[in-house]
Amino acid sequence: MLKFFKKQTKDLSDLELLSRYQTSGNMEVLGDLYQRYMELVYGVCLKILKDRALAEDAVMNIFEELTKKAKKHEISNFKSWLHVLAKNHCLMYLRKHKKMKVEEFSPQLMQLSEEEHPLFEGEENGHMQYLKPCLENLKDKQKQCIDLFYLQGKSYQEISEILGEETKRVRSYIQNGRRNLKICMENKNEKSIKK
Repeated sequence: MLKFFKKQTKDLSDLELLSRYQTSGNMEVLGDLYQRYMELVYGVCLKILKDRALAEDAVMNIFEELTKKAKKHEISNFKSWLHVLAKNHCLMYLRKHKKMKVEEFSPQLMQLSEEEHPLFEGEENGHMQYLKPCLENLKDKQKQCIDLFYLQGKSYQEISEILGEETKRVRSYIQNGRRNLKICMENKNEKSIKK
């Protein structure tokens, strides 16, 4: 069934996928659409931010932004609209962090805060009840990294030392874990609404 669904989405245009997401809220559909342009988004972010790690973080943050904005806007050309969204996201990031550079914060403090990585954003929407079961469903490394970063307040560097992993792998585990948690929590919330 899932393979059949995947094949169906491959054959759909951007606007058909977008329309499906706007009516159903299905994150997999939006994920399939975003996957088509992830390299484009990464390229835009890398060009503006001039840092691979920041560009990778931005790609994930833009997807989170997309989950909200794609429902609110009338989009006639998804690729162009996404390009503008990515560009604006990166420019806002630079503006926001320019002040930090002037005040000469250490590189460790440049790590994005929980406020910018809204793992617990769904609390008001009743998603928190799903956090624990969804956390249990994560792959071991993702679960460990999410726990250490969000619940124990460790930095990427500290997690890297604890787990014996490269910092970029830790960042990847956190990004993927966060994305998987968000999808799981939203799916569980949708199921409870339908009951």
